[in-house]
This record gives sequence, C-alpha cells and structure tokens, in this order.
Amino acid sequence: MTTQTVEKHSFQAEIAQLLEIVIHSLYTDKEIFVRELISNAADATEKLKFLQTSGQSIWQSDRELKIEVKTDSEAKTVTIADAGLGMTREELMQNLGTIAHSGSKAFLKLLGEKKGDAHLIGQFGVGFYSAFMVAEKVTVRTRSHQESEPGWEWTSDGRSGYEIEPCEGLDRGTTIVLQLKDPDFAEAWRIEEIIKRYSNFVPFPIELNGNVVNTVQALWTKNRNEITEAEYEEFYKYTGHDSKAPHYRLHFAADAPLSIRALLFVPEKNSELMTLSREESEVHLYCRRVLIQSKPKELLPEWLRFLRGVVDSEDLPLNISRETMQDSALMRKLNEVLTKRVLKWLEEESKADPEKYARFIQEHGHCLKEGVATDWGHREAIAKLLRFESSYTEPGKTTSLAEYVSRMPEGQKDIYWLQAPSRESAASSPYYEVFSERKQEVLFLTDPRDEFVMEHLREFDGKKVVAAEKAEVGLDREVGGLSADEAESLGSYLKGLLGDRVGAVRASKRLVESPAVVVDSDPHLTASMKRMLKAMNREGAGGFDSKPDLEFNPANPMIARLEKLRHRDPDLAGQVAEQIFDNARVAAGVLEDPRAMLKRLNQLMEKLLVKESGA
Repeated sequence: MTTQTVEKHSFQAEIAQLLEIVIHSLYTDKEIFVRELISNAADATEKLKFLQTSGQSIWQSDRELKIEVKTDSEAKTVTIADAGLGMTREELMQNLGTIAHSGSKAFLKLLGEKKGDAHLIGQFGVGFYSAFMVAEKVTVRTRSHQESEPGWEWTSDGRSGYEIEPCEGLDRGTTIVLQLKDPDFAEAWRIEEIIKRYSNFVPFPIELNGNVVNTVQALWTKNRNEITEAEYEEFYKYTGHDSKAPHYRLHFAADAPLSIRALLFVPEKNSELMTLSREESEVHLYCRRVLIQSKPKELLPEWLRFLRGVVDSEDLPLNISRETMQDSALMRKLNEVLTKRVLKWLEEESKADPEKYARFIQEHGHCLKEGVATDWGHREAIAKLLRFESSYTEPGKTTSLAEYVSRMPEGQKDIYWLQAPSRESAASSPYYEVFSERKQEVLFLTDPRDEFVMEHLREFDGKKVVAAEKAEVGLDREVGGLSADEAESLGSYLKGLLGDRVGAVRASKRLVESPAVVVDSDPHLTASMKRMLKAMNREGAGGFDSKPDLEFNPANPMIARLEKLRHRDPDLAGQVAEQIFDNARVAAGVLEDPRAMLKRLNQLMEKLLVKESGA
C-alpha cells in the first residue's frame, strides 16, 4: 500500500460544526459510545441476515453473525467488529464522511434559532460520532457484502478531516478501532458493565475478549407459547432485581396505533409499605432491543410505579444520543396506550382470581388510590380496580364500586361511604344508624387516604359518591319522642347555650339510638377530613374553621329528659347539654382538648353518686 493511494478529505464547515456539537454537547454520558457502536453493528448484521433469508445474492462468508468486542488496556484501544453488510468506498464516504448529508444545513439553521438546543438532532443518525467523545483517533476497516468490492480503511481524529485508503485481506463486515483518551474504557470489566446495561438484549451474541456477555434473552420479542414459566421468572428476577417470583405478568404486543412489545410484572411485595420511602419505576424503554432510557418518568404515570419490566417500540423517533425522546407527543401516546392496556389487564385479573387480586390490592392498592386523586383522564377506570369493605361484605372481605352499584335498590341515586378507623367503628358510628335502619349499603373506608380518594372521585358510573354524614337520607318512619314544638324549643335552647361553637342546631332525621351527632356545615368537608386537615396544620383550607351543626335525636330518652330538666334545673341541664355536645364531637373525632369535658363528666358523676347515696 503506497501513500499515493491515501485520499485526504476535509470536513465541510457545517459538518465540522456538527461534529463539535456531537463530541462536546450532545451526550451527557461518554459511555454511550459503546451502545451506539454496538447498535450500529447489530443493525448491519440484521440487514445482512434479512438479505440472506430473502434469497438475494450476497457474499457468503464463513464468519458467524455475532459482534466481537476486544479491549487492550496497554494499547488503550477498544475494537468492535461485525460480519454484517460492510460498506463500499462510496457508502463509507457517505455514511462517515458526512453527517446527515441531506439536511445538515437545515439542521444548523434550526440549531441557531434554538440557541444550541442539541435535542433537535433527532432525525440525524450520527451515533457513530459518539466514538470521538472518548477516542483521539478512530479507524474503520470495512468490506462490503458485495464480493467484487474491495476493502477500505477510514481514519479520522474528528478535527482535521478524514483519510480513506484501500485495505487488503478483509473479510465481509466492519471493524472499528478506537484509540482512547481515557484508559478506563479499555478495561474489560468497564466495557462488560456497559454492554450488560445497554445492549444485553441485542439479538446477536456479543463476545467480549472471546466470552459471550449478553446471555439473557429478550423474552418480550418472542411468542408467549415459546416461553416457559421458569424463563419468565428468571427474566423477572434479572430485570426486576427481585429474589421472588412476580405476582402478575403481562406480555403483550400491539401494532396499532403504535408498534409495542412489552413484558411487565407486578412484584409480590411493595417496598413502600416496609420502608416508607417512595419507589421509582422499574420499567425500561427499548428500541429494537437496545436500551434507550432506563426508568423514564414519562413512559407510565407515577401511580403505576409498582410495575417492573420492559417496553420496546420501533416507532420511537429518538434524538441523536438516544437519551431523550424527540417527539413528546408520541411519548404521551405511548403512555396512554400502555396505561389503558394495564388498566384493562388488571380488571381482567380481578375477575379471574378475586383472592389473588385482593393480595395485589393489599400491597399496591395505595398506588391506585393515588391515581384516582391525580389522574383525571383515567379516574373512573382506576376506581373500578379499588376494593373496600362495606356493610354488605363479611368482615375482612371487600367489594368494588361496580358491585356496589349493581346492588343498589331502585330509587337510590348515590354511593354512600363512611370513613372510620376500623370496620367496628364504622358499624357503631351514629352516621351509619340511618343506613342500618334502612338496610342501605355503605362502604366502610378504613385507610386515611380513602377520604381524599372519594373527594376526588366525586362520581362513579353516573352516581354521586357521597359521605354518609353528608347524605340527605332520613328514616322512613316517625321517630316519636318530642313533639315538633318541643324539638324546636330545645333546638333554640341548645343554640343559645352553645353559642358560636355550633352552626345550626336541629332535630335529626338520621339518628336511631345515639342522642346527638355533629355534622360539618361545609358541604364538602367531613369530620374526618377536618380532623386530618388540622393534623396537617393546613390553615386556609376550605372549611377548616367552619363550625359544626348539631343534630339531636328527639326520640332518644336522654334528649327527652333534657327537655324537661332544663325547665326545673337549668344548671344541671346546661352541664348535660354540654356533655352531649362533647360526646358527639368525640364520636366524630373533632374534639381537640378533652380536659374541660373530663372535668364536667367527673362533676356529673359526683352529682349522680350524691343523689344515689342520699347525702
């Protein structure tokens, strides 16, 4: 080979500018060069394999269709070779001598308008040039799959231009040698780590210094009937970093509206319940088996963060570094398609095995509840997946909102719920009495988050979701006890006695046994929510300082005696009335300081003992 055969070429001005951007601005992590070069090698090998299977005439080399990577720490080199298509001289100059040869000027114009926003380079396939982030010199030796074509060598330092010359003795394919600036990338362990992170599922063997390093199969690309349960479990443990088998698995493929291949898992346990720290999504985004983004936040809504697995889409228009989605609208579409598919899948699982689904809800239900409160577009679909205890279910068993609606008697327009610390507390609550009497079902909510879920849900299947204490429900019979005039008179007395501590005072149509109950005067604020807001010190929240209304039961014997007592012993009647009011606030959980109540209660007990002893 003589020096006369060496062709020297300068980069055009705009090409040199583009190369400067790629090397210094575009990639946020230099290790990406391994992924890019292996991805290019895989593409060239895949195209050759297609030509072989399509019967086209190509150079049938004995070389195995694999990707070979070699490191030399002493020479500070990394070599990546494939037996793929290879390139002719013209293809070499077109693919490596220019960058996006058909549109570089247009790109540079856009780049100037956006003041250096490198994410605009999405349509320019220049991943090869990431090599210059780590290499002071890059040498490419290649020979085309067309047997009559000779071999060529392309060399560049990424600054002064490039040289091309004939190269004898080459087999079909391409070999890239990087003379490294950083010797760390010449260490075998470092390259192996990068390959396993980004290129582990490339469909061809990747040999590093003679040893295959990509041993895990890309199961999402295979048909489900070709995969064993053991293979699924092994794949989950690898990608999900879990020692246990998954609780659920979703393996699906779709071609419209987007080409998607996904393999998603639900872990048996949710670490958030144990660590009290928020998990991150463990779903990774691939394009043609090459990792594009690890745990991208835009891929799935945050309330689905319990999912683990892989999503692969061939429709992704990526920016030059593969690190950021260029088309955010398409990413939103991918998010929407995946979310709807997961919702449908979970609903199917809930019907197929309710007991297994109940265990899922126990571990991951809080994430779904978060979805109801934060995801307006999927609110009702998520709500279908929630489960609650109710007055209809046996203790420990749950029901869905759809099942509740299916049991609603004719004429009932609302779904009723009651927040309480436990099922027993809900069943003994004064707010439940009227529903028990009418034999109307009430959802018993025992998770503090449930009230916010219902406040955000507002409606389900065209039915309003209403707190029991706010429901306009009364007894179907006359309650007896005080007459209407007596009840009105007692109400005026109690209002005068309690003053600004209460809003309205009225005879109740909901109480069966309890003497009284407090109801917050704000139509959107329940007693439990008010208690929670106070605990959070949320000043200025709607209804935070609202005064409760007091409803008394005119049929309760204590109330009837109070009406008589207030006429003959006003002092004692006043103490009893105060105690009834505080008892109602205790039942609602809104009595903040019980000291005055306890002192009064002791005084009443003392009077009772004095009376009984005759002293």
